[in-house]
Amino acid sequence: MPSQSSSLFAFLRRFSFLACLALALAACGQPKPSFKNVDITGAADFGKDFRLADQNGKVRTLEDFKGKAVVMFFGYTHCPDVCPTSMAELKAVMEQLGPQADRVQVLFVTVDPERDTQELLGQYVPAFDKRFLGLRPANEAELQKVTKDFKVYYAKVPGSSPNNYTMDHSAGSYVFDPNGQLRLYIRHQQGPEPIVHDLKALLS
Repeated sequence: MPSQSSSLFAFLRRFSFLACLALALAACGQPKPSFKNVDITGAADFGKDFRLADQNGKVRTLEDFKGKAVVMFFGYTHCPDVCPTSMAELKAVMEQLGPQADRVQVLFVTVDPERDTQELLGQYVPAFDKRFLGLRPANEAELQKVTKDFKVYYAKVPGSSPNNYTMDHSAGSYVFDPNGQLRLYIRHQQGPEPIVHDLKALLS
């Protein structure tokens, strides 16, 4: 006949198991965030990481921003429309986030490193918000790698002179959660509110 102590030990083991099981089931039952933008959670074939110098010459990777939601936009400083409106939109997002904005990092990756020097990025990008960072591929090979990794389209459109050209490029942005996982694709020109909603969901 089992002793009282062995029976108590068996009960505690069973209770501990059931408690852990209940917690696991509760976690599985938690609702997924309802995003306003395109949910690309689980996309494993692109957008894993990057290694690019910022406007200060410091090499950055995704690991540098662990604990923050990262919004990554590809554009160029001579862009006449899409880029300045997108950056202004992200500036409004930061304003509406209030104190939570300190947990968001906006990255502007140039698709025109030929003209977008570190100095020019240093003037252009922080002009929208001093916390924004500009990233610059060092050469064409680095540009091709990062745009391929993030499935970003870009193409030079010749102008009236060799230095007077425009760049066709993808207009959306990518969002990583604070754990460095790719989660969202933000559509261009929708206003700040849907972006604020989604970032708050990722930060909660």
